[in-house]
Amino acid sequence: MRDHGAYPDSPTEVEKLGLLEEQLVSEVGSEHESYDFDPKNYITTSVQPLQSAASILSTQIRSTSWKRSLSSVVVFITPSFMQHNGREMIRPAKLYPTSYLDGIRGLAALFVFFCHFFYQAFNIAEGWGTNENNYHFLKLPFIRLFYQGAPAVCVFFVISGYALSYRPLKFVRSRSPADFSNAISSLVFRRGIRLFLPTATSMFIIVVLLRIGVYDWSRDFANDRRFLKNFAEPHPECLPTIYIQFHHLMMTIFQFIHIFDWDQYGGSTILDVHLWTIPVEFRCSLFLFLVLVGTARLQTKYRYLAVGGCIFFCYCNSRWELCLFLWGMLLAEMDLVRDAHSGPVPPPFLEVVSKWKMPTKAPSFWAFIIVISLYLMSMPDVNPELAPGWATLTSMIPSWWVGERYRFWQSISAVLFIWAVGHCTSWQSFYNSDVVQYFGKLSYALYLVHGPVLHCIGYQIQKMTWGITGVEGHAYNLGFVMSGFFIIPITIWIADMFWRGVDIPTVKFAKWVESKLVYRA
Repeated sequence: MRDHGAYPDSPTEVEKLGLLEEQLVSEVGSEHESYDFDPKNYITTSVQPLQSAASILSTQIRSTSWKRSLSSVVVFITPSFMQHNGREMIRPAKLYPTSYLDGIRGLAALFVFFCHFFYQAFNIAEGWGTNENNYHFLKLPFIRLFYQGAPAVCVFFVISGYALSYRPLKFVRSRSPADFSNAISSLVFRRGIRLFLPTATSMFIIVVLLRIGVYDWSRDFANDRRFLKNFAEPHPECLPTIYIQFHHLMMTIFQFIHIFDWDQYGGSTILDVHLWTIPVEFRCSLFLFLVLVGTARLQTKYRYLAVGGCIFFCYCNSRWELCLFLWGMLLAEMDLVRDAHSGPVPPPFLEVVSKWKMPTKAPSFWAFIIVISLYLMSMPDVNPELAPGWATLTSMIPSWWVGERYRFWQSISAVLFIWAVGHCTSWQSFYNSDVVQYFGKLSYALYLVHGPVLHCIGYQIQKMTWGITGVEGHAYNLGFVMSGFFIIPITIWIADMFWRGVDIPTVKFAKWVESKLVYRA
């Protein structure tokens, strides 16, 4: 869903973002571990059969191999924050000026997960006060953002546009056409690998789980509306034969790389319905690269006008996703113009809190913009015109806007939010904190795995908890909350493993492939 990170200033720094050390050395074992085996001990004056020595050597080798394999497994399944080098893996000692964008993206991914966790059990799309069933405080503006997925997707797209544009625009502004050419070529080449290799891996894992029957464990639950009272997602089916199943997987991946029309949900797959944003990301990335190349030689003021014209044209055609990518490009250049990232990185959040003083006029203005943007992000997805405080804003949506109505204000508010946070160091400090940065590293992995985890493990846990509490009245809510204490940490744990096992190697693989194929003078 992204160039999933905000780029720092150099290609080498880009590779350091979120990348583990080359080797993981467990506390319980090492490649340099010594063993007591010495072939000389088995040479005596008496004649021993050669077969006996070979057998002993073979046994020792197998024992050593098993120890190393077990050690590797233990390291892999241990969450990164619990490993001895965990802090460096979660949040490097050096933060970059744009690291706060990683933190924003991480929390957005977490809120998308919460959305898909909540919406199958509860009606979360309607706002507070739309009818007699919608007066719970959790549906109030601001609070609903913790589980509202649509505005989080808008935030993803703005950050993607920013991250993909930042370095090319930096080279444009420094009058370095050769560096710009290399940067944009590299982005175009690696973008498909970066987005589609992890998703293909995720879909392959889903198919394997289907074939071994894991999805069948929760199939009855997935179709039982006593449990999933609001919405039941499609539960993937196991096809008759392995050949048919993997042929379907190959065709799904082929159709998933959906670049030949602009249907919003084009390329969506029944294997994981949440992945619809990935083809959208790819199409918008290609469009953004075209705009970057087309405006690279323009003066700054004319580039602003050209990109602004593209944004207006896209809005008139209800292409909110393209608008957000292009707004990300504009925000990146605005930050470059004001030299926003040349100073020191804002200090950690707790340090800011301990030294807090009454804000000056300028920070107060940006804090006000943040509050306005968060309110606009809270626009209900369904019947916003019936929700108190939203009737007037809904009436202001232009008549030519034929897309989903809630996207209009949510997309504008996502731009306002990223723009304002870029001027507010206290908010940047929060997003630079250790926990938030950890979710920034996990964001793509969490987005890819939360669907399968909910279907395979989450449904089983909910079946157990609702079996204990019952499914009527407040007992239903209690069972849901109980399940969350297990489902949420398990999903984060599995995302951590997917991040280290798939996401990070994908970044390295894309760079390695490019290094082997590019022309070198």
